[in-house]
Amino acid sequence: MAGRAQPVNPFPGIAAAAVVAALILGTLAAIALRAEAGQGFGPADWAALRFTLTQAVLSALISAGLAIPVARALARRRFPGRSVLIALLGAPFILPVIVAIIGLLQVFGRAGWISDALGFFGLPPIRIYGLHGVVLAHVFFNLPLATRLILQGWQEIPSERFRLAAQLGCHGSSMFRLIELPMLARILPGVLAVIFAICLTSFAVALTLGGGPRATTIELAIYQAFTYDFDLSRAAMLSALQLVLTTAAAYAALKLSRGDGFGAGLDRAVRRWDGGKPIADTLWIALAAIFLLLPLVSVVISGLTGLVSLPLVVVQAAMTSLAVATMSTAVLLLMALPMAATIATGRYGWVDISGILGLAASPLVIGTGLFIVLRPLVDPTSLALPVTALVNAVMALPFALRILVPAARDAVQRHGRLALSLNMEGRMFFARILIPRMRPQIGFAAGLAAALSMGDLGVITFFANAETATLPLQIYRLMGAYQMQAAAGGALLLLVLSMTVFWLLDRGGRWHAEA
Repeated sequence: MAGRAQPVNPFPGIAAAAVVAALILGTLAAIALRAEAGQGFGPADWAALRFTLTQAVLSALISAGLAIPVARALARRRFPGRSVLIALLGAPFILPVIVAIIGLLQVFGRAGWISDALGFFGLPPIRIYGLHGVVLAHVFFNLPLATRLILQGWQEIPSERFRLAAQLGCHGSSMFRLIELPMLARILPGVLAVIFAICLTSFAVALTLGGGPRATTIELAIYQAFTYDFDLSRAAMLSALQLVLTTAAAYAALKLSRGDGFGAGLDRAVRRWDGGKPIADTLWIALAAIFLLLPLVSVVISGLTGLVSLPLVVVQAAMTSLAVATMSTAVLLLMALPMAATIATGRYGWVDISGILGLAASPLVIGTGLFIVLRPLVDPTSLALPVTALVNAVMALPFALRILVPAARDAVQRHGRLALSLNMEGRMFFARILIPRMRPQIGFAAGLAAALSMGDLGVITFFANAETATLPLQIYRLMGAYQMQAAAGGALLLLVLSMTVFWLLDRGGRWHAEA
């Protein structure tokens, strides 16, 4: 229906896309203009670049390398709770970073469970800060993602391929070499590129587990240029470098994620004849589950005692985070819904491009640009919460569009002609047709945006003052003051709030939704 009359009014979507493009490109232009006054790269900047690339490469290689045997074991084994375990692999995506870091510290830190066990045998404790700590946290977050992506590759292999290989006497290493290795060669480059791109912009991990001259990422260097030196020129120069890196990584991820598959099958359930070693598969699945669940269990255990004596500032910060998440979700829906409807018409392809611009610019880069733009006009700290909500919405927009656009396109294709024949277009078509049929996707996108905003520790670090703090920022401040029990209680509160808002919005979207 791309060349015919459409029941959707495209102008709200075009306006929303223009606002998003102006926000991102405008802040990037402000950074570029400011960076011209820079003094060039110093030794500390080159060290930050080397560390950023090193930790991203190591994180991608280790995450993907560990995900291969875990995904293969899940592909070959059927056991009670398998579907639940696979579903839980998606939980780290909405898990607040500061919560996971506290859990990792309690398990792997100097005073953590593993260090205590090592001390019992007279061994030195684990040192988690620095490169190995940053990589450990990235593996925690990205191992589930890599496992899901690689497992999907295994599930896309037609059942007939395994049947034919078994009939030809292929087992074990032969089946891996002929069937599974070509799949991995097609899937792995995209997986590595995606994880590499994610690790380039993980500011909270570097802020809490990095630091120091030898463990500073580019984003952390941007933060330090603001906080310690208030050197806007250097921050702008580093932001421009970060933009180049993230754009190149995002482009590589999109390119490498494409590729020809194994062709179509008869849609039969995949059956494996290469039983392999069940003990090894069970061990890989168990180790992965323990690695992912143990930090969360530690947060719950330690947080229960901390909840009893939470300081009032933590409760106030929790209310602030809820307010920011509410604003961010509302802004996201105001942008994403009209943009999804416009994209669904098949016209205005630049609207879709505008929607994915957030993948190329990290929150800290946009925050840098906004600070540069706003500082001559107003006190940026007075706009800390609205700016944080806006940036969080823009960062969640690419994911929301990937959720909403297929449902919007289906509704336009199914009901567009009938709506035009009934003179139902514009606002009426949007309210009577699109919204009711997109309710599950709207709820899921809203829940995802709210959970991501609740756990964000990024732009707020630029704009917040001593009296303003979201819950992740307040937890970070408590960690810096060595109030670990209160920080653990705040982390448990943040975990419960994030998961609750996601569940409520996702469930609300599916409640009595029309088919």
